[in-house]
Parts: sequence; C-alpha cells; structure tokens
Amino acid sequence: MAVVKPFRGLRPPRALAKDLACLPYDVMNTDEARKMAKWKECSLLHITRSEIDLPADIDTHSDQVYNKSVENFGKWQKNGWLVQDGVPRFYIYAQTMKWRTQYGIVGCASVDDYLNGIIKKHELTRPDKEQDRMVHVRVNNANIEPVFFTYTAVKEIDEIVDRIVSTEKPEYDFVAEDGFGHHFWVIKKPETNKLIEKLFAEKVPYTYVADGHHRTAAAALVGKEKRENNPSHNGTEEYNFFLAVHFPADQLKIIDYNRTIKDLNDLTSEELLTRLECSFVIEEKGSKTYKPKKLHNFSMYLDGKWFSLTAKAGTFDDNDPIGVLDVTILTNQILSPVLDIQDLRRSKRIDFVGGIRGLRELKKRVDSGEMKMAFALYPVSMNQLIAIADSGNIMPPKSTWFEPKLRSGLVIHLLD
Repeated sequence: MAVVKPFRGLRPPRALAKDLACLPYDVMNTDEARKMAKWKECSLLHITRSEIDLPADIDTHSDQVYNKSVENFGKWQKNGWLVQDGVPRFYIYAQTMKWRTQYGIVGCASVDDYLNGIIKKHELTRPDKEQDRMVHVRVNNANIEPVFFTYTAVKEIDEIVDRIVSTEKPEYDFVAEDGFGHHFWVIKKPETNKLIEKLFAEKVPYTYVADGHHRTAAAALVGKEKRENNPSHNGTEEYNFFLAVHFPADQLKIIDYNRTIKDLNDLTSEELLTRLECSFVIEEKGSKTYKPKKLHNFSMYLDGKWFSLTAKAGTFDDNDPIGVLDVTILTNQILSPVLDIQDLRRSKRIDFVGGIRGLRELKKRVDSGEMKMAFALYPVSMNQLIAIADSGNIMPPKSTWFEPKLRSGLVIHLLD
C-alpha cells in the first residue's frame, strides 16, 4: 500500500504567494523564464531557473548555475520569503481551469515506494534530464518543486477534502497570469493529518506518476544516494520521502499532445497522401481547423489545408494497452514507415506541442515555414494511463499533457 506522509512545509507568507509561485522549470526556456520573473524579485524561478541571474551565454548545467540556485534559496529563507511550518502537516492544493477544479493532497511520497513499484510510471526517462534534477535536489538539499501523482479515488479522503475546502478559508487563493486559479489550504488538526495518512496506507494500493517523471526519478535517486552514504540510516529521515501532489484520478483530464514535422522525407504532398491511404480513410476539410472527434481519428495540416485521417481496421489492436493508443498508431503507420522518423526522443525532424496551445499553434508553425506538416491527436484517457502503468508497459514519448501545471513554490520539502 502507498506511503504518503505529512511534512514540515517550507512556504511563502500569504502576501508573497502569487509572485513567488511559478510554473515548473521544464515548461519554459531560459528567455521565457527571464520574462516571467521580470518585476518579480521573489519569483521561485530565481531558484529553479537560476541561470536567469547570470550572463546570457552561461551553460545552464554549469556549477555556476547550481551554485546560484543554492545562493538564492538561502537568500529567500533569510529574507523570510520562505518560512518552515513548525509541525508536519498535509496540505490541499486545488486548481481551477475553465470552471473545472481538481483537489490534491500535498504530502511526501516514499522513496521505497518508487524503488519497489508501488509508485507506477508510464514513461521512460532520459539520464541527462534525471542527472540535471538530481544535482538540483542534491545541492539545495530539498525538493523545490512537487511532482504530480494520481490515485484511484477514495471516498473518505474526498469527504475530508470537501469538508475542509467548504468550511475553511484557503491560505493562498489567486489567479495566475494564464487565467488558472490556485487555492491552497493548510490542514492543521493533528487528528485529520493522522487519518489521511492512515487512509492512504489502508485504501491506496498504488499511486501513479501523472506528470514529472524526471523530477520523480531524481528525487527518489537522491534519497537512495543519501541513505547509502549515511552509516546511521534508519529509514525515518526526511530524505526517504519526496514532495508530491496526489490527485484522485476521476478529477483529472488529459489533453492532446500533438506533433509537428519538419519535412516529408523527400515525398511530394501527393505521394504522401497516396501512402497514407493504405492505412487511413482520408477526408479533406479545407482551411477550417479540424479537431479529432474520437479515438483513432487524427487531424493533419498540410499545404494550408486540414485533413481528417481515420485509422482503418487492422492498423491497431484494441486489446493491446499500447497498440490501442493513437500515438502508437501514428508512429507505426506514419512516422516510422513513411516519414522515417525512428527515434522520437532524439530526432530533430519532429517536435511536440502541448494541446494547451491549441491547433492554431500547429497551423502557425507550418504556415511560417518552420515545419512542413502537423498532426493533432485525440487525447489519452486516465483509464488508459492507469491500465498501461498497471500492466508494466511504457507509453511512447510525449503521450500525455496535463493542465493546469502545478505551481512550484507554494510549498517545499527540506531533506533534513
């Protein structure tokens, strides 16, 4: 069963929460981070993307960048911009997007659960990205940013959350610049904290990484590293746990994660369409934006026109948790055999666009000449994600996109 425990959160005073909180480090580049932190002296980006305080040509993985992060993290605490709670607690973090609100329990997940498979994954990680975040956790001795977990809903936990959010005033409550609402409660009653920990231990057999596979791996591996270097290790140290927000699966919605392609692999547009007719029913939709209507239906943008592509029977296997995915069909029927894109993780001929940017972003990138064509996919469901994780399989790269993204900085977990 899952171990989820309260902790002494390090967090901002109420008046600073909106300006200090920021998007995760990996959804922006350095230039974007500089713009986001402009006029926000206390933004956590000075810690998570500390290169913004250094010369523009700095290597983002250099010791100077990590050292600046440590320097800023210390400064934030010295200035009182981050203050630690006196006793271990759980927290509730809610996000509102387009009249839909999802409520998560902020608590510490277990390093052992990650190593033993109680925390289940659905994506592979890249060693270089793991290493970067491991250094960041190690030098700061803290989980600065939370990871995004999900679990099969438990009625009793839902009832506790409902009671608190309906009767107590949130500690933080603001709308970010992207229009998403963020609401945060501190669970202060000791008996409530004990009950939440007990309910996870008794009623949640597994938790699932929804978003943040690299941060999860980095946090768990640093914890493992610290225990191996501690001759007095006893299993209760804070480094045995890492920061996560746990959302019930029935409150979450995955949105589409789309693809843009730089070239047609020396094919003409007519030749490409002829090749695709072997696997898809193709309908030209003209200049009006076309969005996929259901599973196994794709939209393609090429030469200023939108097309509907519906996969023919025999091109997918609905009984295979991986084979049924539209990202698999796209790879097996188009990207690999027709466009000769064999390694989605490393190919420079393909790029991935989160559905939050809309299909207009696909059109824009193709019309600008940056890309030659684009594909929009029907989103993966939460049931598919959990089924794949339970089966021990791994999704193809860039299969899921969750919104809203967690704001970093509302609470931090120290490893001491």
